[in-house]
Amino acid sequence: MSVSEADKLGATDEEHLAFALAEGRVIFTHDDDFLRLAAAGKMHAGIVYASQRTRIGQIIHGLMLVHGLLTAEDMTGHAEFL
Repeated sequence: MSVSEADKLGATDEEHLAFALAEGRVIFTHDDDFLRLAAAGKMHAGIVYASQRTRIGQIIHGLMLVHGLLTAEDMTGHAEFL
């Protein structure tokens, strides 16, 4: 689900984390502000982070691995780096 599909354009990072947590959705992002919020103890259903320089093929491969190997419970409160 994209930000626009969730009708969350313009929402704060905290609002995105809260929405994703309530929906049980992991956030995929290039925005390291989400990592800072997680490090500060903000609860989340999971964060998958890739830098802007990560190639799309690496992102797709990494997301497939995360989806295939980690459960929703594994991802809760956890961040994965691609």
